[in-house]
Amino acid sequence: MPHLMRTSRLFAWLFLTGLSVTIIVGSGFYLYLRPGLPPVDQLLDIKLQTPLRVYSKDNRLIAEFGEKRRAPITIEQIPTIQLQAFMAAEDSRFYDHHGVDIKGLARAAIELVSTGSIQSGGSTITMQVAKNYFLSRDRTFIRKFNEILLAIQIERELDKNRILELYLNKIYLGNRAYGIAAAARVYYNMSVNELSLAQMAMLAGLPKAPSAYNPLANPQRAMQRRDWILGRMKELDYISPDAYELAIRAPLTATYNATEAEVDADYVAEMARAEMVRRFGDEAYTDGYTVTLTVDSQKQQTATDALRNGLEAYDRRHGYRGPVDQLDANALASEDLSGAMQNYPRVESLMPAVITAVNDGKNEVRAHVRQFGPAVMPFKSMLWAKRFKTENLTGPEPKTPSDVVSVGDVVYVRVDELPKAPTAPDEGNDSEKAASGIAEPVRVSLMQIPNVEGALISLKAKTGAIEALAGGYSFGQSKYNRAMQAKRQPGSTFKPFLYLTALESGMTPATIYNDAPIVFDDSELETAWRPQNSSGQFYGPTPLREALYRSRNLVSIRLLRDLGIQHTLDYLKQLKVPTENMPDNLSLSLGSGQLSPMELARGLAVIANGGYDVEPFLIQRITDVNGEAIYEAPEVILCDTNCDTKETTSAPPDTDAENAPALTEEAVPETRVMRRLADERSVYILHSMLRDVVKRGTGRRALALGRDDIAGKTGTTNEQRDTWFAGFNHNLATTVWVGFDQPKPLGRREYGASTALPIWIDYMKVALDEAPSAFMPRPNGIVNIRINPETGKRARPGEDGTFEIFKEEDAPAPLAPDDEGPRGNGGNGDDLSRQIF
Repeated sequence: MPHLMRTSRLFAWLFLTGLSVTIIVGSGFYLYLRPGLPPVDQLLDIKLQTPLRVYSKDNRLIAEFGEKRRAPITIEQIPTIQLQAFMAAEDSRFYDHHGVDIKGLARAAIELVSTGSIQSGGSTITMQVAKNYFLSRDRTFIRKFNEILLAIQIERELDKNRILELYLNKIYLGNRAYGIAAAARVYYNMSVNELSLAQMAMLAGLPKAPSAYNPLANPQRAMQRRDWILGRMKELDYISPDAYELAIRAPLTATYNATEAEVDADYVAEMARAEMVRRFGDEAYTDGYTVTLTVDSQKQQTATDALRNGLEAYDRRHGYRGPVDQLDANALASEDLSGAMQNYPRVESLMPAVITAVNDGKNEVRAHVRQFGPAVMPFKSMLWAKRFKTENLTGPEPKTPSDVVSVGDVVYVRVDELPKAPTAPDEGNDSEKAASGIAEPVRVSLMQIPNVEGALISLKAKTGAIEALAGGYSFGQSKYNRAMQAKRQPGSTFKPFLYLTALESGMTPATIYNDAPIVFDDSELETAWRPQNSSGQFYGPTPLREALYRSRNLVSIRLLRDLGIQHTLDYLKQLKVPTENMPDNLSLSLGSGQLSPMELARGLAVIANGGYDVEPFLIQRITDVNGEAIYEAPEVILCDTNCDTKETTSAPPDTDAENAPALTEEAVPETRVMRRLADERSVYILHSMLRDVVKRGTGRRALALGRDDIAGKTGTTNEQRDTWFAGFNHNLATTVWVGFDQPKPLGRREYGASTALPIWIDYMKVALDEAPSAFMPRPNGIVNIRINPETGKRARPGEDGTFEIFKEEDAPAPLAPDDEGPRGNGGNGDDLSRQIF
């Protein structure tokens, strides 16, 4: 008995000593680690790494930027059964413990000993929140102790629902999906409350090992994990036996669903991304900003399509440049022809394909298209493919398919038609899935990636808001934004600025200039400069109105000479047209300076709106992750007088006050006052002259729009290296440029009217659809006078004449009494001679 007592006392002392040592060591660790632990209240200020999203003004998704897909939601938005699925998988006693679950740790240990693996996990949800938000993923004792301490601290300061909400918004669930809402979209393209029980259990199985239990990468293991979770849910009475039986029989339905842009606007998206990074740094990608742009989704998509179609049309006119590559016999014999073409990227809607058979008898070609499989190409889709020789010369029209392609040629095609294929009852109608399983070929047309490039910019004339912008054929192929970055010669699209200078200097649409040969000797040039009209002909005395709508170069040169080069450059500066790349010689009159398409479009908008300043802008609104507006574009006010008094902070533009989020102090927009830069009467007269470009001049193709409010100007530079059309009505100004990135001739028959104008028409047809006519209001001080078009003077009674508009002070002098008869020269011989020569 004494021996038993002594043994019992020894064990008691050993136990007490061990307990004391444990408490002392634990307390020591706590005292050592506690000062370095972050305060729990930081969780309330945590910014989940939510991507930057860019939308059109009509709320269509343009782009998403950021490594992590995330869409934070509140716990009230998550179905209870989904919460229970995660608790069954990760922490069934979540609502019972205080951050650390001793029973859970013991269960995990038993599972590890008995099965060799841990199914349910030892960390509680609270411990995972502590790890995910505050700690590294290093597998060390110190980190685990920190995790336990933080979990206990979190439980003391936050309620259970808030902890669970933080967990479900933070966890990584594979395929760049962070949080349950993002995962529901990535794997099922559904919102959280649309998921089935089986799908909920599948998502709940991902936190433990997002790769190992990923339904896309490891479907078998993912199904096993799902079924185990469903069994746990039944054991815990979260679901009924019937629901369990139904759920475990459900097939795997997960597919990869990337966030799809609703508008093809990559150049615009990149402009918005760059501006957000400029404002917010790298946090722009993670802090959940939403950017609403000024672009209209329909106009933007039309601009993208119109530019691509126009560039493809030019490219086809100049012939087929041949295959991009040739596959050898071994590659053609491969069972994986799509794999053999992995080095040839898809370019927008154009797909790489290899020619597998050429049948001249049936007038068709067989091909294998990457991602689509076997295809048939009718010969009629190849009739355009004359052999390219030079920009001015092509070979003869092909007579048979073998005149164009050969077996093994790698070419680009456009898929015209996917044959209808039967699908299984549980399959969707996704065309690509259908295509992958069909036996019959798809129908395609022969295409090639254009070498030529272009840009389109459309601005609201009165505000400068960008309605649409396309910076090239394909952003994926070239990130170079030609709309903003390309500096090119504007050619005759510069002439409206020259003629506005003339109107501001007292000249009129009836002023006569001689369209006749002129030669300039320059000591710096090896030969004399002998400028010509594009037609190579000369037309004699010509009124300025006609000279503009017929784009007479020699009249423009004489006009600039009379106005003075420096005077014209000074006026351009007044209009805020950049002059740093403008020459200080007479070639300026022909548009030999350099402007970007945006700079030209902005100048055109000044003319379109009646002469007011324009500052193009793209971002209409920025909201933070909570939907609160932190920036609103300023309200634009057009101002003639007392403009300094209007440059004050104003209330936001008209919005739905009940639904619009309140602006922060920094977001309250300042009024943007746009001052008058040009006399409204001069601009009004110029509108009239530029409308004649469409009615009677080089822009006649635009009559296809059936509108009478359209004005504009074509432009073509020397050797057809750059071609333009800049057109507008009073509300909308749109500019199109077409040319090569490395300037070279487009071809003898290519002008602004044949390359840029068709693109402009295709865009404006949609942009102005159902829009009423928009003319600049007629200002005071304008008079209509009947003139003799040959002299520019008032027409005498009985003399043929036309009506012209003038500023009152520049109107032709009244006829003297002795000049009112049908004869006599009207006393204008000297004046006419001066104007002509």
